[in-house]
Amino acid sequence: MGIKFRLTLMSFFQFFVWGAWLITIANYWFGTKQWGGAEFGAIFSTLGLSSIFMPALTGIIADRWMNAEKLYGFLHILGGVALAYLPQVNDPTTFFWVIFVAMVFYMPTISLSNSIAYTILKNSAYDVVKVFPPIRVWGTIGFIAAMWLTNLTDNKASGNQFYIAAVAAVALGIYSFTLPKCPPQRLTKKDDSVMESLGLDAFKLFANYKMALFFIFSMFLGGALQLTNMYGDVFLSDFEKIPEYADSFVVEYSTIIMSISQISETLFILAIPYFLRKFGIKMVMLFSMLAWVLRFGFFAYGDPHEGLWMIIVSCIVYGMAFDFFNISGSLFVETTTDSKIRSSAQGLFMMMTNGFGAVLGSFISGYVIANYFTAADGMKDWHNIWLSFAGYALIVAIAFAVLFKHKHNPKEVENIIH
Repeated sequence: MGIKFRLTLMSFFQFFVWGAWLITIANYWFGTKQWGGAEFGAIFSTLGLSSIFMPALTGIIADRWMNAEKLYGFLHILGGVALAYLPQVNDPTTFFWVIFVAMVFYMPTISLSNSIAYTILKNSAYDVVKVFPPIRVWGTIGFIAAMWLTNLTDNKASGNQFYIAAVAAVALGIYSFTLPKCPPQRLTKKDDSVMESLGLDAFKLFANYKMALFFIFSMFLGGALQLTNMYGDVFLSDFEKIPEYADSFVVEYSTIIMSISQISETLFILAIPYFLRKFGIKMVMLFSMLAWVLRFGFFAYGDPHEGLWMIIVSCIVYGMAFDFFNISGSLFVETTTDSKIRSSAQGLFMMMTNGFGAVLGSFISGYVIANYFTAADGMKDWHNIWLSFAGYALIVAIAFAVLFKHKHNPKEVENIIH
């Protein structure tokens, strides 16, 4: 097998492991286990908590002491074992701790997979900028494939979704040991401070008003992303409780409907260069925030029959909501920070969105839905849930438009894109 194909396999299964359960776990939690909404918010916080500290720690290990591909393999195998234990758990507290362990092992593998691919491609004399994006796209395809497999095998509400993920994780872990060696680069110095080693020196950027605003809004948008991952599939599945929709395509294949979001994500990436050149980084980030308003608003008014088009459009605009902020935000960091702390600043951007934003979004949404939008019989008021989320996104968008000042420089954007 060629190097590019082998890295494509790695990328595919990296996100297959996640896609097998991330979108469908709510069906298992609420439908099969009948557990509460507040505790469910805590489950998704494990992704954020793990994203705050684990990528930096494993990055140091791979940089100083251990081959990246071996560390990657061990993490996936250990994570797979934790995932395989989840169906045996019968109380929400234990479930939280087990999935937290699984995420401690899984979340750092996302950045590690990128580092491994970069290293191997460079060592094989490939143009990383040209060759890596098509490889990474297969990660999204893997995520979609896992969603489809979980749905089509009728496991979107069963514990088997965790077994599917576990088998893929262990297999990927074993496979990674066969990859070309990625020895420690020792780029961090032994006399570096803990703050420097963990990439936390970028926190001094909070002293800059503009950068502080950017990171705060990054956190707010990170919260919005968790809302859609947590509740999208169970929202569609809950239409089965309404007799006229019980046997609809949307209910039976809710996960496949949700996968339109990931398909849209791959397509909107292609549109980013045009939008950046035409409108600039601030406007593209604002488009993302407005797309979140549409994402939640269309869900609020959609249904499996006459309102099916709204559900489909909601999934399509997700691509803009997700891609436009993540990529334009990364470019903003690239163009406005000093080269000495640029990598740390990128890590801080990810920490604010996937870390602190995910934790706050998970806990707060879980509490609010459980206490204000859930009836005594467990039925959720999805219409008002999504409207409240849309209102939240709209407030964030208006505040961003008013408070965040950034002048569009076409040449600056052009240089980064190329």
